[in-house]
Amino acid sequence: VVLTLFRIMIPTVIVVKILDELGVTAWLGVALRPLMMLVGLPEGMGIVWATTILTNLYTGMLVFATQGESATLSVAQVTILGTLMLLTHALPVECRIAQKSGISLWYTIVFRMVAGVALAMILNVTYQWSGCLQGPSKMLWTPDLVEPNLWAWTLNLVKSLGMIVVVITILVTGLKLLKILHIERLAIWLLGPVLRSLGIGRDATTITIVGLTLGLSFGGGLLINEARAGHVSRRDVFTSMSFLCLSHSVIEDTLLIALLGAHLSGIFWARLLFTWIVIAILTRWTARRSDAFRERFFYSN
Repeated sequence: VVLTLFRIMIPTVIVVKILDELGVTAWLGVALRPLMMLVGLPEGMGIVWATTILTNLYTGMLVFATQGESATLSVAQVTILGTLMLLTHALPVECRIAQKSGISLWYTIVFRMVAGVALAMILNVTYQWSGCLQGPSKMLWTPDLVEPNLWAWTLNLVKSLGMIVVVITILVTGLKLLKILHIERLAIWLLGPVLRSLGIGRDATTITIVGLTLGLSFGGGLLINEARAGHVSRRDVFTSMSFLCLSHSVIEDTLLIALLGAHLSGIFWARLLFTWIVIAILTRWTARRSDAFRERFFYSN
């Protein structure tokens, strides 16, 4: 599992770093400005979103802290931006992981971008109509801004890869123990009905729970392993990965965005409800499509 993730992550992260040095992030930030206005955000927040899309939440949060406009945003606006960041962060790495699990790369990118903008628009209309969260936001976390350099970037990458080895080792060992002790059955019994309502089968339930709580990279890495071993059907992989595209790492990531001044009504509750509705509709719609249609638009070769 670790080697599979490393083969995906290391080349992708290096390419993204090169593109960032060439100014692609800034260009993408300009290109996203019209969408910022569409969801009720200042154009300057486009660079925050662009950075988050190409890298990760932590880097996006650092850029947010350096923007003068961030101090003038309302709680509603920070919540909307935070929702966009949660649904569309780290696309190069996470979409490649989804592709290796058997899901189309382009489907994953389009699905996450469209879903992110759609939820942001819904929240914008809801907050404006209700008049909620219109007061000024307050950041609960002020990062220590350091001068970026190649050595610091490389050191952080090595630390992140080392942490992945530790977490994956614990996860795989823990899942094996859960199966031996039959505790896995309890988790399936508790959450199975909810996941089955979304079309996620029993074999993918535990891994989906891992991704929901710890992140798409870890859940996706396990899905790749199980799919290659033939333990999880292709349809379950598709449904589980689509679910994780919208809601993963709901504890850590939600808390991180809350530190920017976002409200839980959007970054947690609305996100979960939106995920449940979208996946329930998606699974029922795709079930009526032909195998050839799903192979063409949803699955990778």
